[in-house]
Amino acid sequence: MIPSVNKSGSRTIGLLAYLYGPGKHEEHIDPHLVASFDGMSPDPGRDPMATLKDLQQLLDQPVQALPKHARPTKHVWHTSVRATADDRVLTDEEWGDIARRVVAATGIDPGGGQPGCRWAAVRHADDHIHIVATLVCEDGSRPDDFRSGKRAQAECRLIEKELGLHQVAPGDGTAAQRPTSAERHKAERQGRERTAREELRETVRRAVAGATSEEEFFDRLAAAGLLIRKRAAPSGDLLGYKVALPDDRNKDNEPVFYPGARLAPDLSLPRIRERWSADAPGQGLAPAEPTSRPAPGDPAAARRQTASAAWTAVLAIEHAEDAVAAAYIAATGEVLDALAQTSAAHTRRGLREAAWEFERASRSHVRAERGHDRALRQAARDLVRSGPALGRGEDGATTAMAIDMLFFLITAAAHWHAKKGHAQQAAAARQAAEHLRAAYQAAATQPLSALHQRGRRLGRPLLQQRAAVLREVLPELAEQILAEPGWYALAATLTDAEAAGHNPTTLLAEAAGRRELGTAESVSDVLVWRLRRAAGLPADTTGTVPDGQRPERSAHRAEQRTPGRPGPRRGRS
Repeated sequence: MIPSVNKSGSRTIGLLAYLYGPGKHEEHIDPHLVASFDGMSPDPGRDPMATLKDLQQLLDQPVQALPKHARPTKHVWHTSVRATADDRVLTDEEWGDIARRVVAATGIDPGGGQPGCRWAAVRHADDHIHIVATLVCEDGSRPDDFRSGKRAQAECRLIEKELGLHQVAPGDGTAAQRPTSAERHKAERQGRERTAREELRETVRRAVAGATSEEEFFDRLAAAGLLIRKRAAPSGDLLGYKVALPDDRNKDNEPVFYPGARLAPDLSLPRIRERWSADAPGQGLAPAEPTSRPAPGDPAAARRQTASAAWTAVLAIEHAEDAVAAAYIAATGEVLDALAQTSAAHTRRGLREAAWEFERASRSHVRAERGHDRALRQAARDLVRSGPALGRGEDGATTAMAIDMLFFLITAAAHWHAKKGHAQQAAAARQAAEHLRAAYQAAATQPLSALHQRGRRLGRPLLQQRAAVLREVLPELAEQILAEPGWYALAATLTDAEAAGHNPTTLLAEAAGRRELGTAESVSDVLVWRLRRAAGLPADTTGTVPDGQRPERSAHRAEQRTPGRPGPRRGRS
């Protein structure tokens, strides 16, 4: 149940006309009162003798009783209370009780003999009500409605439990500002999938991903087609910026600009600069690894580096101090944004939705200690510099590899937030993981299918050898893995590793020991990507592995096992 307290207004009659009217899209059905301050207020929706003017005059009476100079200009309080999509349809009596509890909790009409304001609750849809109040109490005083939004949220959490409704995760004030109803209606009229505010937030986040300077950041915004206004001090120093979509105009046909801070708290220019200031080496922080960077135009190499950086981040989130973990989680959002904008068509939607959901998980009240996340931010930069992936061959297969490790990373972020009591962030991370699951399936189907076919052609003696290695290294999981469709892909990968000069038993033991596997939905899939990354094997398995191919030492050596086992691996397809 979501209450939304709006800014105070000055015309009670105007708000009532909207609530009792047909709505902007004929969406208002059977407008009527479900409760009021005295239980006897005129209802223009159900009483043919009552008018909007009657209700307005009744509500405004305490305001009009004050001397003109003492009347507040903004005297209309308005909040909506909305059930979630999966809640049952509540009765008028239940909505009436909800309205009375909300006005009591917010100080509008506290009850208990205390002076209260006049109010009325209007229902014109199954899933929500609107409460209108005038901000002068019966005795002429002003109500104690300080922080009424937070008080309404707290009361709705109690109501949800008592009525058995969907329990909304409590917020902590770090979420991006929601689009207004006017912005949503405007997007619908213009045929936009998202509001202008949301489109701008996504575009700005993509421009930030891996950027290392103001010049680069603003160049990316311009390249994305946004209109930009910069705010400078008299000295010429840049203080902030605003952005607008070229086709988003107001009634005067002027572009509608949004400051970065109004898009999201971490998109203000000072907060973005914090990322850049920590990028330079030599600040006593761990250097970004590996030091060799993928060449521009090499999406596969960039995705391999992303997988390696993600693994390091998993361990940091699980074992490092809170400020360091928060930095890695914030940088994870940049990696998702970068991967989404450079992905092939068949994975783009899932990755874009994952990045969109994880945006909420990237912020909390734990202040990130920037600099430790340099390797992840560099991975995001490499992804952008490498350009778009074709979605087939080596870059398509390494996309699956990167997504597989990012699933670990996002799951670790969800666990971290849950332990800290960050309910909204944990829920957002879990939702992002679900979208990553879909993107992984799209990316992994072709390369794993090719490996599967090669594994089936290995012949019984060689398959028996690989099965013996599996039973030796993972006796408790061996039969489960052998029954999985991915077993043949794992057998082919062990064979490729041996051809490249590795000991299959040693390599499998190292890969299996790096994280618990028992809860994975497809253990064989997980091991395939771990082995191919650690051994430096081509991710595109449509060809054969050249004799004598050696592993990439940087990818393998950077991930030596940390003492002690990390936390449990959560399931993934």
